[in-house]
Amino acid sequence: MKRSFKEAVMHRRSYYNIDRDIEDIISVSDDKIREIMEFAVLYVPSAFNSQSSRIVLLLGEDHKKLWIITKDALRKIVDPENFAATENKIDTRFATGYGTVLFYEDMDIVEGMQKSYPPYSENFPAWSQQSSGMLQFVVWTMLEDTGLGASLQHYNPLVDDEVAQTWHINPKWKLIAQMPFGNPTREPEEKTFLPVDTRVLLP
Repeated sequence: MKRSFKEAVMHRRSYYNIDRDIEDIISVSDDKIREIMEFAVLYVPSAFNSQSSRIVLLLGEDHKKLWIITKDALRKIVDPENFAATENKIDTRFATGYGTVLFYEDMDIVEGMQKSYPPYSENFPAWSQQSSGMLQFVVWTMLEDTGLGASLQHYNPLVDDEVAQTWHINPKWKLIAQMPFGNPTREPEEKTFLPVDTRVLLP
């Protein structure tokens, strides 16, 4: 059944139980996933149309490699007695998925906008983050709308250098977030909401 925009937004949730068995999801293929990334990058708005957001899509062995890098980085800073729980979290919630989306901001673009529009210079880093947030939300919602489950993670800056070296990422690209996704194997828990009348002001 085709969802409305409101329904798609409402169904976007954090899925921590995912696997790579996407064959039964009729609407999903590597081409479809790439199409989602390209659509989102094209149409998500940005301040002054700066278009600073970037995506790196990791599938297959590249996806697995990312979470090995993440575990190796965490092993260096997590107490040995606590690392088993950390490793289990990586192995069962993220590495088990089909792929990971890496969200970046091109700081060359951000810095160029700061130079071009000096009165707004201090605002461009925040505007860049806002654009990235919108991109993350659009990708997340579109992935979920095809039948995939995803969650948003932030292991940056811990993994930044190793990831950049492994996939030859432009050194001026700043890693913002990671989004592992895959076939959802369990529905998320019921979500609770604060009273809407405390969050929307109607003077």
